Amino acid sequence: MKDKLKIAAWALFAVGIISILYLARKSQDEAIALKPTISISVVDENAFLTEMELLARLERLNLLYPNQLMKNLKTTDIEVHIRKMHEVEEVNVFKQLGGNWGIRLKIRQPYARVFNQFGESFYVDSKGATMAPSTNFTARILVFSGNIKDKIDTLLVSDIEANPKLKNERSLDEIFRISKVIHESPFLSAQISQVHRDKWGDFILIPRVGAQRIVLGPASTEKDVNEKLKKLVVFYNNGLPFVGWNKYKTINLKYRNQVVCTYMNDTL
Repeated sequence: MKDKLKIAAWALFAVGIISILYLARKSQDEAIALKPTISISVVDENAFLTEMELLARLERLNLLYPNQLMKNLKTTDIEVHIRKMHEVEEVNVFKQLGGNWGIRLKIRQPYARVFNQFGESFYVDSKGATMAPSTNFTARILVFSGNIKDKIDTLLVSDIEANPKLKNERSLDEIFRISKVIHESPFLSAQISQVHRDKWGDFILIPRVGAQRIVLGPASTEKDVNEKLKKLVVFYNNGLPFVGWNKYKTINLKYRNQVVCTYMNDTL
């Protein structure tokens, strides 16, 4: 008899728990979805996507609308669409108790702005991927121009590096190497504002101060770029301050263990 009473008690307890969970779930589903808590992680104040713009895009897709019930809030669909946005690197969309829910996302970090020979423009990010320009924000970063055939596409720098044919056709991998080294150096970031690729494939650095052309040459490896730019830093610190910023017309870094300069009045 006691065993039967215990079984009955446990059964009633289980039914009670299930009922409570059902009612709680029903209450959650019928709650009105509130404005989400949005956390946007950006680097270097590159606010390519604002909270207002994000919500506007979701509303245009009819993923958000007034008096929307929590049961109709499709967090998976919202996350998929946000992940497709070219500014976004990572995203997580989640529900909370009541009508609360949230969006956490990380914005991609641009290293360079590229203007190719076809008049098109795009960014190269910290992962070596291209991304479209934003109508909301223009990043103050290194600018590349000149003899550049690359366009915005789904190829990564790693894809180009792994394919010899692409390496001969593209310069995106070289652009990424140069921009990465300069971005990671506060000194060089403060000195170099633009890079031009000439018809021979040499990269020419354009400084913020001084009228000289700094010939970097090709950027076939990150080690090569590092060695060349280290020579430039040494020359900037130990050479130019003593002769003047406008003494030289050209500073050539192409040669191993050398910095070759031509004077402003040199006609060569």
